[in-house]
Amino acid sequence: MAIVGSGDYRYERVSSWPNLPKYWEMGLASDGAVNSKDEVHIFSRGAHPVTIWDTDGAFISSWGEGTFSANPHGIYIAPNDNIWLVDRDYHIATEYTPGGKPLRTLGNKLAPSPSFQGMPFNMPSGLAIAPNGELFVSDGYGGHRVHRFSADGELLLSWGKQGTGPGEFALLHNIWVDSRSRVFICDRENSRIQIFDDNGAFLGEWTDVVRPGDVWIQNDTVFVIEDGPQGGVSIWDLDHNLLSSWRSNEPEEGTILGGHGICADSHGNVYVTEIGQGQRVTKFQRV
Repeated sequence: MAIVGSGDYRYERVSSWPNLPKYWEMGLASDGAVNSKDEVHIFSRGAHPVTIWDTDGAFISSWGEGTFSANPHGIYIAPNDNIWLVDRDYHIATEYTPGGKPLRTLGNKLAPSPSFQGMPFNMPSGLAIAPNGELFVSDGYGGHRVHRFSADGELLLSWGKQGTGPGEFALLHNIWVDSRSRVFICDRENSRIQIFDDNGAFLGEWTDVVRPGDVWIQNDTVFVIEDGPQGGVSIWDLDHNLLSSWRSNEPEEGTILGGHGICADSHGNVYVTEIGQGQRVTKFQRV
């Protein structure tokens, strides 16, 4: 099979991943995350919203049936392997045990905060945890803000508004906090990643990405999924040096249909969650 990527980040596309149980369908695969045991968690808009797989695609478990809205959005796995799930249309972010027991919820279910108030949440998209344990949420579709919470869930700070300038957002589609405590925001409709310090000060932006939908940072390597026919996967270091990339519209070996989320396991294998015509997860095996 042909190779995509370049340098130290070269990959083969796995023809079929994961191995779905008989009669199951993945549905719209919104986002993915990998825990400390290399168990790949997929958050989807199908009958089985949280599914868990080993890196070879063997089924481990599922939970959350009947729990989420029609548009669950973001997943983040904490260092203790608890799982945060962000439900866009329920306007909440909920922490669960690895087995699916709810522990606490930020926001009020089915009670969106009016956008002009700037309070959590109005159609949030993602959550990330900073090195000091603080929680950052991208209040993406309706709020147009970033919210910073203490580790205990107390709201500490919010920033942002709708627009195209620094610190303004068209759509905060997902979020990450790097090892330097910098906050990365996928400002998808503005085709850029904006970067802030943890107090909301604008530090810079990456404008050489196409509709970035999600960012996953592992060992100071930045994996980005870019949406649309001109999008694809790009891999960077923290200082904005491009390490590798391939496009969605490449021949079969690079094909991505509606890339929406991205994650990587401890071996550097990449998993892209796809919506639209995709309704699947594509694994790119590192070689």
